[in-house]
Amino acid sequence: MSKTIKYFPGLSALRFFAAYLVLMHHTETIRRKYSLFNLEEYSLFRNGSTAVSFFFVLSGFLISYLLLKEDKEQGDISVKGFYWRRVVRIWPLYFLLIVIGVWLVPAALKVIGFAYEMPFQPGQVWWMYLLFFPFLVNILFGSSLLEPLWSIGVEEWFYIIWAPLMKFFRRHMLMLFWLIILIKTALVFLFQFMNIEQGSTLSIIQQVIDTLKFEAMAIGGIGAYYVFHGTKTFSNWKIFTHSIQVIGYGLIVLRLAFHLELVNSETALGAISGYLFNTPLLSNLILYTLFLWLILNTALNPIAWFKFDKKWLNSLGDVSYGIYMYQMLVIFGVILVLKKHLVGLSPLTSTILFYGIISTGVIAVSYISKYWFENWFLRYKDRVK
Repeated sequence: MSKTIKYFPGLSALRFFAAYLVLMHHTETIRRKYSLFNLEEYSLFRNGSTAVSFFFVLSGFLISYLLLKEDKEQGDISVKGFYWRRVVRIWPLYFLLIVIGVWLVPAALKVIGFAYEMPFQPGQVWWMYLLFFPFLVNILFGSSLLEPLWSIGVEEWFYIIWAPLMKFFRRHMLMLFWLIILIKTALVFLFQFMNIEQGSTLSIIQQVIDTLKFEAMAIGGIGAYYVFHGTKTFSNWKIFTHSIQVIGYGLIVLRLAFHLELVNSETALGAISGYLFNTPLLSNLILYTLFLWLILNTALNPIAWFKFDKKWLNSLGDVSYGIYMYQMLVIFGVILVLKKHLVGLSPLTSTILFYGIISTGVIAVSYISKYWFENWFLRYKDRVK
């Protein structure tokens, strides 16, 4: 049964939740930047990078499972077909955002006389975006309206190497996943003992290696491997028991909603939270493993506490890519238009109004983009086998 799964219920909803956590993070960062009331000091509103890490684990799980399934059913992995499906899914919106963010928005702001300067000139960064190094733009020039694109660059490089590696290591895929985790962990460990000058070439290399979260994707791949090759029915998996769900859900809620407050509280629970989620090397691996458990528990556990396979959540999950990509532009647009009206409002009114407008705007733009733009390209996803 595990070799013929066509649909993992609930994962679209998790994708939406993660995209919205990133939106909350960016909303509070930008509200602070423009001197508006904000909630940035609270843990729940500072989960941007954590949510992106979830995306990486999820990508590793889904892509690895699909490639394992293709190898089993077709007797081989079509690298060309895999690349083409990623191209029609990712590239159209990615390059549209680059055109909008690098050229159109700065030109429009200049016309209306709004004082906003991009941290770079188009001539400095176009080749980085073209070659899928948007994370290098962030490292060299700092935050911008295109900041979220960094993770798309990471995923694209993951896609470039993943299918060929799984094809080459088809008889040793589990070893491949563990090897990637080992290499990344060793590199991070090595950099900790090096005296690296800030701004140096070695410093940039260190940041790039840290940004390429291939170990998160490999952990997702390990999950896919055991699901695909599993012989036990999922109801018999020990990681799905009620006691494990108490621990799993509890740790995830603690990390997302209370981590900063607990660490600063100097309590025993704060010390535990700090050890689990602030320890170099170990904490990231713990977090990725928790996310893998959440993915498996949501999609496969017949006695999971929370069932996210709802029509409305799946619909929002279908446009989560757009929610992630468009959010910075929409947040900035709302600030541009409504800042002077928001300043005089109470914190509660300002927050409710801001999130209501942002959420409606981002979701609306994402649906329009999905059904009037992105789906046009997706019609051709099966053209290359």
